[in-house]
Amino acid sequence: MQSTTNPGKQRKKLFNAPAHIRHKHMAAPLSTELASSKGAKTLPIRKGDTVRIMRGDNKGFEGKVSRVDLKAYRIYLEGLTREKVDGTNIFLAVHPSKVQIRSLNLDDKWRKNILGRKTAPEKKDKKQKDKSAKKVEKPSDRTKAPVEDESEIEETFEDADEPEVEEAEETSQDDDVGDEE
Repeated sequence: MQSTTNPGKQRKKLFNAPAHIRHKHMAAPLSTELASSKGAKTLPIRKGDTVRIMRGDNKGFEGKVSRVDLKAYRIYLEGLTREKVDGTNIFLAVHPSKVQIRSLNLDDKWRKNILGRKTAPEKKDKKQKDKSAKKVEKPSDRTKAPVEDESEIEETFEDADEPEVEEAEETSQDDDVGDEE
């Protein structure tokens, strides 16, 4: 959720974000096979993950993440380099939103725990639907009105059925007849 719509403030918040927030911004979508097997749609990129570039000049390139730069919000892939004018090779930086994770580095126990906590969105929806169905099946005592209240309600409806408006119209017609004589 954004707390402001001012672009300058949003950029300030992004570039002054603490490390734990920056780590979340470095998330990328999982491939369809990986997402179905792991039960998560996105995960933050880590060193050792294999990713495929989905946008830009290097679209289709697949490589292992060699470095994650939280300060610049960029990742660097093994084999993705360009040659400078003086002949030296430098790694090209890629934004994590432009890649797709093809395989995960699960050496870290914390990352395994994160995957264990995440579930597929379909499963969450099914659980919520089951809970709402159970609530509908149970009739609550609060929804039932006492018998005395129902009789009072019926009396008010009967009173409303009486044509008070028509009587007023009849009296006005009688007055008109009297004026003509």
